[in-house]
Amino acid sequence: MGRILAIDYGKVRTGIAVTDELQLIASGLTTVSTKELLPFLISYVQAEKVDVFIVGLPKQMNNELSESETLIRPFLDKLEKKFPNIPIERVDERFTSKMAFQTMIDSGLKKKQRQNKALIDEISATIILQTYLLSK
Repeated sequence: MGRILAIDYGKVRTGIAVTDELQLIASGLTTVSTKELLPFLISYVQAEKVDVFIVGLPKQMNNELSESETLIRPFLDKLEKKFPNIPIERVDERFTSKMAFQTMIDSGLKKKQRQNKALIDEISATIILQTYLLSK
């Protein structure tokens, strides 16, 4: 059994989370520059078996896709071409950034640490992955 890898795609930074090999626990992995995302994923998939990619699906409150989807679509096309044998699933990512920020507060992180946008992206990816795991 391989890992499940979640991606919280952003214009500048992308948060990444993965499961353990048993696909039970979601953990934040890292945040990478979006420009370096595909090379990072290529390297990661060479080192670890990945069964599925989970990519956040940005929706508005009225359930329509947000403008961010226009940025994500070209990435998804590249991802499908590069990894044709790894399925891609989408998970609604509404409120993940707010939930990530609240998680940071609940964890007792100081204000300076909560301003770390890379950490927010990584936690958001973890929330997306946890949402997917709970839905299975």
